[in-house]
This record gives sequence, structure tokens and C-alpha cells, in this order.
Amino acid sequence: MLAVVGRSFVRRLCTLQSISKTILSKFSSSSLKSRLHTTQTKSPINTHIRSIHHGNTRTSIMPGYSQARVYADANVNRPEEYWNYEDVSIDWGTPEKYEIVRKIGRGKYSEVFQGVNVADNDSLCVIKILKPVKKKKITREVLILRNLMGGKNIINLLDTVKDPQSGTPSLVFEYINNVDFKVLYPTFTDFDNRYYIFELLKALDYCHSMGIMHRDVKPHNIMIDHEKKMLRLIDWGLAEFYHPHKEYNVRVASRYYKGPELLVDLQEYDYSLDMWSLGCMFAGMIFKKDPFFHGHDNYDQLVKIARVLGTEDLYAYLDKYNLELDSYFDCILQKHSKKDWWRFTNAENQHFTSPEALDFLNGLLRYDHMERFTAKEAMNHPLFDVVKAAAKKS
Repeated sequence: MLAVVGRSFVRRLCTLQSISKTILSKFSSSSLKSRLHTTQTKSPINTHIRSIHHGNTRTSIMPGYSQARVYADANVNRPEEYWNYEDVSIDWGTPEKYEIVRKIGRGKYSEVFQGVNVADNDSLCVIKILKPVKKKKITREVLILRNLMGGKNIINLLDTVKDPQSGTPSLVFEYINNVDFKVLYPTFTDFDNRYYIFELLKALDYCHSMGIMHRDVKPHNIMIDHEKKMLRLIDWGLAEFYHPHKEYNVRVASRYYKGPELLVDLQEYDYSLDMWSLGCMFAGMIFKKDPFFHGHDNYDQLVKIARVLGTEDLYAYLDKYNLELDSYFDCILQKHSKKDWWRFTNAENQHFTSPEALDFLNGLLRYDHMERFTAKEAMNHPLFDVVKAAAKKS
């Protein structure tokens, strides 16, 4: 409670300081601005840059300044009906053939149950009952799931049903005998970590190749049947179709797995957001510290990242994309040097933190989304040589 009150007091203090700076700026030169608010000197060509104000930052955007390194034209080369969920109509069935067995989860937008299909010898399934949301959010999720049907390690949508009386829609999925990651991950060997990350990369590369960003990669959305060595990437409710230079909502992904682009309000992000989230997952697995970046709020989340990746690279990232941080960071973001990944190794996790594991992590957890591994590049990393060798033997 004291910590929350303390953070609230600091925020109010920073707000007052921000107001004071605004007033002073009317009578003073720009020299009053701190390093956090300094961007690169604009050349004459930058007179065509358009400035957008929103959230934590002001973004100056030059057309074409940020674009996915791979699969950028995945939707450009497909017919509009593939990605345009505004005009999609869903043929809803009735739920009579399904029975709920037990509740297995809940989220902001749904409640999830284990169920059976009584019309199919009581075969197991998962029933996701959707809470009231905008129609286009539902049609987007259904269209994405249909487009990804049969993709490697993607959860399969079996049916779409709607209660005739209440009008409540539900999505029916294949059932995976999952064990909670908080119980399962601590039992993993080094090989298990490599194997399941490799399986997850297959799912990410597939959805990216289909022009889709998941935007909510985290352990909670990775279902693993450890006996069958089976993995499924689930919960596509925040997923979106990628279009070059389109501005997207930054209020996606769970806080601990949010990429820096979301935390500094860079709206023209791409598939590389999923690769940051994967990196956060992997860091938690190998260092036995989940979540690895544990921020109290979105501001503090960026601070936690800066304490590891350093502030020098953060400023370089901001300058490259012509971003300015909110003045609130003046109070909370101090100067930090970049930490070597070996510093997080200890007696408990040292058998997971091999040189190739740390090199792999370093290719994912980078401020600049354009510098991160793509899913395909990640799959070719030496970290997975043993996984590929084992697959050849089996």
C-alpha cells in the first residue's frame, strides 16, 4: 500500500514539474529541455514530417520510416476479403451439442471452459464464451483463426456458436491437455526449453507469413501437452493483420511482455513485437525469473527494461524514430549502463544460460524492433541445433 501511495505521490510531483516546465518554456529557450526531450536536428527534408501527439510521446512520422523486414506485403498480395474483417459475416451455430465440464480460465474479454461434444462421442473441446465487445473485434478474431486453420502449432477453431436466447457468442476449440506454466516450466530441462521455443517459433513464423501479428505472446497463451510434446499458440483476440505504415493501437500485449515500441507509443510496429514478447518469455525460462521485466505500470515497465538494456541505446532508439518521452520520465528514468546477460546467471540457472542461449536472447531483446531476429532467423540460430538433430534421429 505504501509503495502504491509513494508512486502516486511521485507521479503528482512529476506532473507539477511538467506544468512548471511548460510555463517556463514560454519565457525560456529550448535549453531548459532535458536530454530525454532532445531529438536529432531536422534536415530540410524533414519539413514534410507530420507530427502526431498521443499517450506518452510525440511521434514525428516520415512516410516509410518503419516497415517489417519480412512478410511486409503478405496482405497486399492477398484479396481484400482475406484481411477486411469490417464486412465479415459469421454463420453462428447453436450450442446444443456442447456441454460444459469445468471452468479452466478467464480473461478480460472471455471466460474459458473445458467441454464435450455430445454429438461426437463426448470428445473434449474448449469453449470460449465471449464477453460483450465490439462486433468487429469478434469478426477479426474469427477471420484470423479461419485464415490460420491448420497452421503449424496454431490452435484449431472447431465451431462458432451463439446462444439463441441471450445472443452470447462462443468459440469452440480443440482441447489441449495443458499444465499451468508456473507448474510446468520449473520441471523443464535445457532441451525442453529449446524444444518448446522452437515449436513456438514455428507458430510465429507461420502467422507472420500469413500477414498476422499475434500481439499477446506470453506463457499464459502457450498451451503445452508435455506428454505428447505438443504446443499450441492460443488466444488470438488481440491479433491483427499487418499493413505497412498503418498505425496500430499500442494498448495491446500484457505489461510484462510489451515491447519498447508500445511503451513509447510508436504506432507503426510490426511482427517484431511478437519477437520481443518471445524474448521476455525465454529470459524468464532460462534465468528462472518470471516475469523477467516486472514493472508496476507501463512507465515503470520501460524503466525496468532500461535498467537492463541501458539508457544510451534507448536514447539512440528514440532519436532514430524521432520520439520524445513524456516528461514524467524525468523523475523516474535515471542513467543506466547496459548489463551483460551473464550478470543474471547464478547457481540455480547456470545450466540453462549457455553462450548460445544468451546470444539468442540478445537477438530478441533489442530496443530497435528492426534489429530483432525474425522468427525465421531465430529458427536458424545454433541454439536449436540439438533440437533439429534429435528430430532427425526420431
